[in-house]
Amino acid sequence: MLLDASSPDGGRDLEALAASGAVGAVHDTIDEQLDELIRSQNPAVEHSADTLAASRRRICGETPRWRWGTWVFYPWNGRLVHVLPREDFQRVRTDRNRGRIDRAQQRDLRARRIGVVGLSVGNSAAVTLAMEGVGGSFRLADFDALGLSNLNRLRAGVDDLGVPKAVLAARQMYEIDPYLDIEVFTDGLTEDSIGPFFDGVDGTGPLDLLVEECDTVWAKVATREYARRRGIPVLMDTNDRGLLDVERFDLEPHRPLFHGRTGAATSADIARMNRAEQLSFLLAVVDEARLSPAMRAAIGEIGRGLSSWPQLASGVTLGGALVADTARRILLGELIPSGRTYIDLDALLPAIDPPSTPASVRVMEEVR
Repeated sequence: MLLDASSPDGGRDLEALAASGAVGAVHDTIDEQLDELIRSQNPAVEHSADTLAASRRRICGETPRWRWGTWVFYPWNGRLVHVLPREDFQRVRTDRNRGRIDRAQQRDLRARRIGVVGLSVGNSAAVTLAMEGVGGSFRLADFDALGLSNLNRLRAGVDDLGVPKAVLAARQMYEIDPYLDIEVFTDGLTEDSIGPFFDGVDGTGPLDLLVEECDTVWAKVATREYARRRGIPVLMDTNDRGLLDVERFDLEPHRPLFHGRTGAATSADIARMNRAEQLSFLLAVVDEARLSPAMRAAIGEIGRGLSSWPQLASGVTLGGALVADTARRILLGELIPSGRTYIDLDALLPAIDPPSTPASVRVMEEVR
């Protein structure tokens, strides 16, 4: 909930909220945020406490400080937070991006809409995109809720257990930037919801880029069919060997799905497959022969000794970084080609066999 206390309605709403008992904590660092804004406007100027105070008065004018800016209420934790107005907030929050992402590029990225399907592995990508300022509008889809076994790789707490994963990601992103526009699809993607996911509920606007990280085979295929028809690039990280897929349907409208690894199979074909056939399809998608030894060994144990696919927080975090970096570059117009890349840390930082102990050292150890 965003409240503009400088307006009569916003002021009344803020007072009513404060009197409701719903607010558990108030966080007001508006002076410090103003100081950061002042310094970011001209980094070459060295300010004293007096010049900062004078600049704050100049910016706020006659408006009492508590009525200036925006108050944000987070109903899931009862916190009421005072932040800068939208443009000033975004300027300061992404100020340290400069030198890598200039102001014009930041504005371009804020105008983009990104869809993320699958908010387990996709949580890392979505939150990293929000932190970096890649995207100003998001659509998040996942039918599942956070379980205890998810906490080995999702940045969440035990008090979040049972929260829908799409809602959890939206909350985390809003806590980074309350001015984001986020739609959540807590039933995942179905034949009924996939159209609104791509085009917007009531036609609010099409996606500019899709991040696909879901386990449902039908959704993996159907999202690519929709993306190809609409000319939307697709990114996927598989969390094994740092595999990153790029499918530039915006540049190649007839490109085969999954780089042609699955033939001409459609989402309608997937809907008729049994569980074993869908697993074979997934293994074709990820190129079974190139899986890590650990993942290949795990496949036969799923449903017997293992409850599901093994995943680690380090791999999920790496995947979020790879997706966010690639998404930023594509949305800014870089010609990143379609294809599959491995950022395999086991290969880039290989372990070596311990050196044999020199004979002289062995003799000294025997003497001791």
